[in-house]
Amino acid sequence: MLGGAQGVVAYLFWAVAIAAFVVEVWAFIDAVRRPAAAYSAAGKLTKQLWLIILGVALLFGLAGAVQLVSIIQIVPIIGFIAAAVYLADVRPAVRQYGRGGSSSSGPYGPW
Repeated sequence: MLGGAQGVVAYLFWAVAIAAFVVEVWAFIDAVRRPAAAYSAAGKLTKQLWLIILGVALLFGLAGAVQLVSIIQIVPIIGFIAAAVYLADVRPAVRQYGRGGSSSSGPYGPW
């Protein structure tokens, strides 16, 4: 059993791994909700490719969160970077194209 400062650091790394996993889940769910046409209209990779990238990132993050791999190893870091790239670059570009489907709102709000 770890004691003292080692225990605190272990819990800190676990908290960071959980936070990174939450970011990866958020990125994956957001990518699923965006329409496929928005990705090509924004000049980004296809929706299917982003779902594959973020799905693998989600698996890497899960491995870090359940401590199958250490957070300081490269695998969870790669997963977090992929999710961060999606959230910082792709999401703002495809966000302006909406979520797809029909809505009952006009140009100035709901009908």
